[in-house]
Amino acid sequence: MTTLAPPPAPTTQDGRHRAAPPAARSRLRALFTGPPEDPRWARPALWAILVLATALYAWNMSSISGNTFYDAAVYSGTKSWKAFFFGALDSGSFITVDKPPFALWVMGLSARVLGYGTWQLMLPMVALGTGSVALLYRMVKRDFGAVAATIAALALTLTPITVAITRDTNPDPVLVFLMLLGAAALMKAVRTGKLLPLVWSGVAIGFAFNTKMMQAYVVLPAFFLVYLWATPLNLGRRIRNLAVGTVALVVSSAWWMVVVDLVPASSRPYIGGSTDNTVWDLVIGYNGFGRIFGASSSVGSQGNGASFGGEAGLYRLFNSIMGGQISWLIPFALVALIGGLVLRGRAPRTDAKRAALLLWGGWFVLHYLTFALAEGTFHPYYVTAMAPGIAALAGIGGVMLYKAFREGPAAVGVPPRKRIRAWGRAWVLPAAIAVSTVWAVVLLQRVSGSGTIYTVAEVVTGIAGAVAVIGLLLGRFTKRQRLTGIAALAAVVALLAGPAAYAASAAGSSTNGTNPTAGPSTGGMGGGQRPSGSGGPGGGTGTSKSGSAPSGSSSSGSSSSSQSAGQSASDRTAGGMGDTQVSSAMISYLKKNQDGATWLVAVATDQTASSIILESGEAVISMGGWSGSDNAMTLAKLKSLVKSGKLHYIVVSDSGQGSSNSEISTWVKKNGTAVSAYSGLYRLG
Repeated sequence: MTTLAPPPAPTTQDGRHRAAPPAARSRLRALFTGPPEDPRWARPALWAILVLATALYAWNMSSISGNTFYDAAVYSGTKSWKAFFFGALDSGSFITVDKPPFALWVMGLSARVLGYGTWQLMLPMVALGTGSVALLYRMVKRDFGAVAATIAALALTLTPITVAITRDTNPDPVLVFLMLLGAAALMKAVRTGKLLPLVWSGVAIGFAFNTKMMQAYVVLPAFFLVYLWATPLNLGRRIRNLAVGTVALVVSSAWWMVVVDLVPASSRPYIGGSTDNTVWDLVIGYNGFGRIFGASSSVGSQGNGASFGGEAGLYRLFNSIMGGQISWLIPFALVALIGGLVLRGRAPRTDAKRAALLLWGGWFVLHYLTFALAEGTFHPYYVTAMAPGIAALAGIGGVMLYKAFREGPAAVGVPPRKRIRAWGRAWVLPAAIAVSTVWAVVLLQRVSGSGTIYTVAEVVTGIAGAVAVIGLLLGRFTKRQRLTGIAALAAVVALLAGPAAYAASAAGSSTNGTNPTAGPSTGGMGGGQRPSGSGGPGGGTGTSKSGSAPSGSSSSGSSSSSQSAGQSASDRTAGGMGDTQVSSAMISYLKKNQDGATWLVAVATDQTASSIILESGEAVISMGGWSGSDNAMTLAKLKSLVKSGKLHYIVVSDSGQGSSNSEISTWVKKNGTAVSAYSGLYRLG
């Protein structure tokens, strides 16, 4: 049989290939216009939302301060692969940060390739934040269409706390993206019954675990429930596949922890935040039960009870600190979840729409209960992890309730019981919009007088909400579908005007890198915006050049951050709990007299150490971790470092914390030489 070879690609007389054939051009066009079955507006709307998200996250990027704690660890990782792997705060690898290092790796690789600087650290955060919006859109669109997906993507983009935290170097944007990847793979496994997507879901959540440990597991009960309930396989195969996926989850979660804990303590950094220098203790303690139960926990008492989001309780996410960060769409999401499940009540077990509702509803409810009731250390930005669930429910529920609203009058010809039920469902949408609008106005009333943008948002919210509810009712009685459609658009405006005002505020101003929030200050602990370096849980007052390349470093691509108002370079200080203030003049003195030591100086806390690392570009020892309570430095270890010439200077203070602090302080004052020009500074050896 004779076969014909494909004809060669057409070329011009000079040998160059001609323009792409129509099929290639149509594929390129489809990238911007979407598949032919989509509404013509859908893909352009998605691109507009992605551009908006990128603009909010990256606006004036060079002025973003970031979290000096993580910035210093990333910088140290660019100087030492050992520090990079362990997630050490300092390039000498004395102590790690109190989180696993995956987010540091993401930023660190960017810094190693592009040079250390603000935009180099922020670039992956912005990309992952925008990627999360695109991923949520794709997941919602598959089962509920372009309208629901567009609303969900826009709601996530405008979530105030999400904008604030994505403009920072905390690990949460990485966590959210990985959790969404895990959810997308899970839903593919549910639809197809195939094992491999379930394995990839476990791997994604495992990497999320290596970003923020136990917080990544909050969604797991919902994942397990959805897979066991909705997958089109018999129960035995579902259980078997779930067991395999769980193995993938455990392996991808535990590998770094196992490797680190197997390395002898003398050959690796101290595990910051732990009580016994093991990652396992960090998992179940400080980053586990300590976050949930606080100081009352039998393990992880270092979780303390420090809350920057108000008192624990079911109302926490609605209080004056948290309300403007996350609660705008919670009433609507809750109604949408209940209404959606009722509407899909008689669907088959494997119904994809109900499975999606269970996933996003579980995501929302589990996070809400965890964050509302947590008695340990709690920051407002943690709740960015629940934003995808709220946004998805807003989009999905809005479309489902709108459809039920429009179909209500069509129930006249059905039996009385079903007719009453259909009419009852039809009234859920205007009620949900009315309640959510009132709550948005309440939130904006709390900050009335804080700026024109919030006043405008309040007026727009009130008017649009009224137009939405009245328009829906008039559309119902007059049977004018166009009026109903206009009312639905007004509802979207009413529900998103408030979050948009807060999001714009977060994008247009500098937030506290340690505890970022959006919107105006509400007077609460952690609420509002504070100058970079104004301190975190440890009460530090450092004002280092956060996010810019340390002075004297040779990183190419570095960019300077603005100094705190009213401070000149010579006035900048780096301080922390238990530390004497460390001035820039002292740092200059230490660099001139380092004499080949591995570490420039030893100080009490991570906050102080990170500020000095970024100011000097040198390794600095944090003896007590974040709060000064870690037992990372012992007197025996200090003597060894001094004897070997790896450390010459130490800052001590009588107010320092830690079980060995008093012993170390006494020994240093007895055997060291006080540097009279700088209070608290001693020369050893």
